[in-house]
Amino acid sequence: MLLHGGGVDSASLSWGGVGPRLAAAGYRVIAPDHPGYGESPCAPWQITQERLVGYVGELVDALGLESYAVGGLSLGGGMTIGHVLDRPQRITGAMLLGSYGIMPRLSDGPTSLPRQMLTWAMLRTGLLGAASRWAGRSPRAMAWTMATLIGDPAQRTEELMAEIVSATERGRGFAAFQSWQRDQVRWNRLRTDYTPRLPSFSVPALIVHGSRDTGVPVAHAAEAAALIPDAELDVVDGARHWVQRDQPDVVVDAMLGFLARLAWAGRPPEHR
Repeated sequence: MLLHGGGVDSASLSWGGVGPRLAAAGYRVIAPDHPGYGESPCAPWQITQERLVGYVGELVDALGLESYAVGGLSLGGGMTIGHVLDRPQRITGAMLLGSYGIMPRLSDGPTSLPRQMLTWAMLRTGLLGAASRWAGRSPRAMAWTMATLIGDPAQRTEELMAEIVSATERGRGFAAFQSWQRDQVRWNRLRTDYTPRLPSFSVPALIVHGSRDTGVPVAHAAEAAALIPDAELDVVDGARHWVQRDQPDVVVDAMLGFLARLAWAGRPPEHR
């Protein structure tokens, strides 16, 4: 199961280039649009981190999944962590890509508190939402935003940009993401930081992280990998936050290798 990120992201945007390659390798791939994103209707409940984590468990139960690996990008990575911590019993492994939930504030360094306070204020006044919608209609702003998410210009294709512009124009994901932001962004910190709970992360984890990720600096991924008892860290050189869009071949190879190791570990000893 693959969980997409926030903003105007969707299963198609994040996993459209990954899912078919995993399926071609023999895996059943499930990539849902979260409530209010992509083609999914808005939820009848307020979008919070806890409620999104609960939704993943409800989806797993509805699909009758008895043994599965789960992975996510950014917001989806945070949902993955929360799901594993809450319900590890049937999960064989987790894949965290540029994951949310492993840092205390939106940024690091001496300006982290002022930036946190400014974002909190802009959320409360509606300015952040207005700025996001304006950026989605501005080709120059959109190009700058994509450059911060995908380092390789060759991967910022016309087709990808057109899909993002279409999602932005339709407004899909904005309301759900802003509800989640209001839940998570406090004036002095982020509401959810799973770092203290990572030593109890009880399934194998693959952490894939861009070396130039400015949204979640790679040092936090390294810390998470050190805290999770069975974790491997794959730092993708030169990649930014949307790591599977930035370096798809490297990321897919890492995921396939991890899934193969999970399958091998799950075999009876006489069949290994």
